[in-house]
Amino acid sequence: MTQPTQPSTTYLDHLEAETRSRQGTAQHEESPFAGAPEAAATTVEARVDLLAPELSGLAAELHRDPETAYQEHRSARRIADLLEHHGVAARVGVHGLDTAVRAEAGSGSPVIAVMAEYDALPGIGHACGHNVIAAAGVGAFLALALTLQEEPNAFPGAVVLLGTPAEEGYSGKEVMARNGALDGVDAAVMVHPYGQDVVDQVWLGRRLLTVTFTGVAAHASAQPFMGRNALDAATLAYSGIGLLRQQLPPSDRVHAVITDGGARPSIVPERAEMKLYARSKYPESLRELSRRLEDVARGAALMTGTGVDLDWDEHPPSLPVRTNRALTGRWLAAQRRRGRQPLPGGVVSETLAASTDFGNISYRVPGIHPLIGISSPDIALHTREFADAAGSAAAGRAAVDGAAGLALTALDYLCDPNLQAAAAEEFAAAGGPVDVPGYFA
Repeated sequence: MTQPTQPSTTYLDHLEAETRSRQGTAQHEESPFAGAPEAAATTVEARVDLLAPELSGLAAELHRDPETAYQEHRSARRIADLLEHHGVAARVGVHGLDTAVRAEAGSGSPVIAVMAEYDALPGIGHACGHNVIAAAGVGAFLALALTLQEEPNAFPGAVVLLGTPAEEGYSGKEVMARNGALDGVDAAVMVHPYGQDVVDQVWLGRRLLTVTFTGVAAHASAQPFMGRNALDAATLAYSGIGLLRQQLPPSDRVHAVITDGGARPSIVPERAEMKLYARSKYPESLRELSRRLEDVARGAALMTGTGVDLDWDEHPPSLPVRTNRALTGRWLAAQRRRGRQPLPGGVVSETLAASTDFGNISYRVPGIHPLIGISSPDIALHTREFADAAGSAAAGRAAVDGAAGLALTALDYLCDPNLQAAAAEEFAAAGGPVDVPGYFA
């Protein structure tokens, strides 16, 4: 048995060198907003530090006991138990999902949501570090809630914790949003672990397409001319996608697999199925890419005389992340308090791009999705190496620093009317809210 050749790291080595070069000259735009009073910020940050053992412990517990999408019953219960241990009521099984969690603190307006993911990947556990996301989100919310317990008028408005299941491939946040999770919410924040600290990185929109070709079965030797080969159609579509890539923008991605291509070589396959991911940097270009993929599939069916069925979005689509820079500036200030120096957007190559259902949230309300480092930059998400990093001491520290960053950013938003107005104006200037369910109709 021969072994596969090992991919070269040359391109990644060049990307890393380019990142280091840009890092030396990149500068942040400093936040023009005052944010929360220093006394309030100091109080909230101190509460995060008091919670540090519990937050790093939560990250470690979730890492040891990974649960995949929609199966996160123990994870959701751990989060609810930690909140209730501190006297904060939590609901499990909300907004249409059995493993979603919701807790609230404060009253009135504005309202900001802190989001926490906790689903793992099949086979390799927390290789996307959602255990860190959960601990950071829970810690941020809990620090603010406990501050209000101690001093009910410590800050205006309200903060909501949304525990969001099934980010990996199922767009749980979109399901929750369609079931009222963001009703009355004015902004949303979360943080994602990564190979380094980055204020803003490109996240692509993503759709799932299932293509089913239907042919006519026939004896492959005696009467092949009486058949219509569905596998031929899938093969042509797969090749057509490969040729299409030459004409796609650099930020577009298409991945395809043939999941069904027949049962026996002696029978002309009467059914073949493909599953495709389509990704793009902008909602508009994702819609255009979707139409081109449909044309490829229909063309393959026409060439082979087969029928074709196109089934989009078995799970809801994810839009790209629309980052709110007014809020991002406050995240930067908060992370600097923790001794971290996040890179500005544009320093890390946008070719290193994945997708997240937080994009759908960011097209409903102003939001941010910064990155916090738990590993070396050369370790990619969704690898066994990153799963190991998500259980490390660095991950525990990132959970605490991430909690502080989210708590302080949320506090700034609640306390600073100028920041609220700027975030809303920026969101409106970018196009305002988008009807996600109807966008691709």
